[in-house]
Amino acid sequence: MEELLELRNLLLANRVGEALLLVEEITEMSKDDKINKIFSFGVILLLHLIKQSAEGRSTRSWETSIFNAITQIQRTNQRRKAGGTYLTPEELQETLEEAYPLALRQAALEVFEGRYEAAELAQRVDKTSLITQAIALITTPIPDAFGP
Repeated sequence: MEELLELRNLLLANRVGEALLLVEEITEMSKDDKINKIFSFGVILLLHLIKQSAEGRSTRSWETSIFNAITQIQRTNQRRKAGGTYLTPEELQETLEEAYPLALRQAALEVFEGRYEAAELAQRVDKTSLITQAIALITTPIPDAFGP
């Protein structure tokens, strides 16, 4: 909010150059917020995909968590007025890559009643295919990904 007041004051003072720099800073802050939200939901999504892969099964609870994470990622990444997305496919991939270690660590506590450390669990699942699966789920409209 302080930034908007500062922007207003800069514009009223006809300091357009400084105002444009502040607009860029506000835009970057907004994008960072989007990335952080997508990262958090990405951890949840990957956690449940890891659990499914490691245990070779699923539960309604896991599927609901996957659905909710996908929905929130899609919603957060969508540019409502301008159209398109905030994160490019490459940035989305990078964000999920960064989220993966946290998801793996959390999954290690839950999969097979916590019998495996994260490093051991990592050997039981395919990181690349899980991230590819996550991206496919995120980029597919929900009804098509989960049925009617």
